[in-house]
Amino acid sequence: MKAIVTVVGSDKVGIIAKVSNFLAEREINIDDISQTVLEGNFVMMMMVDLSRSAERVGQLKDELDVLGEQLGVSIAMMHERVFSAMHRI
Repeated sequence: MKAIVTVVGSDKVGIIAKVSNFLAEREINIDDISQTVLEGNFVMMMMVDLSRSAERVGQLKDELDVLGEQLGVSIAMMHERVFSAMHRI
């Protein structure tokens, strides 16, 4: 199962490291990643593979919410098919 993880907020040291460590600890592989800083705003989008993770998506979303609060950013996760359907022209 693939999912899209987005991270948006004010840029600060350690965002990529902490989100990457969170995913690695749960056996979630980052298949692709894009990130940029736009006028001090950090924006990152990742395609991740959840197939080896033992955690359910709902639990991961809750944990990512907590991590986002700790980092002062917004972190969202959605199934790849939902993301694709939402952004289809």
